[in-house]
Amino acid sequence: MNGDDSRDAVVGVDMPADFSTFLLSLGTTAMVALALAPHPETQRVSVDLPLARYNIELLRILREKTRGNLTVEEEKVLETLLYDLQLAYVRAAPR
Repeated sequence: MNGDDSRDAVVGVDMPADFSTFLLSLGTTAMVALALAPHPETQRVSVDLPLARYNIELLRILREKTRGNLTVEEEKVLETLLYDLQLAYVRAAPR
């Protein structure tokens, strides 16, 4: 990382440090909490609805606070993540 561009990849990590990657990180945490993906360290799959709800709410807050300031790509990533995660949460929540 050269310090001049915050989008440079972090040493040892193949992803750039940009807003879309940040959104995907929050989304991935919610996916793990909804048992849609294994935990990256333990490979265990389990449901943690409070953690999923928390990360979905963080994404909602980011949508509200960044409205009008996102690129088309960033907005699409955020809206798609929110839609998919909210749907998965409803399906996973007890009725």
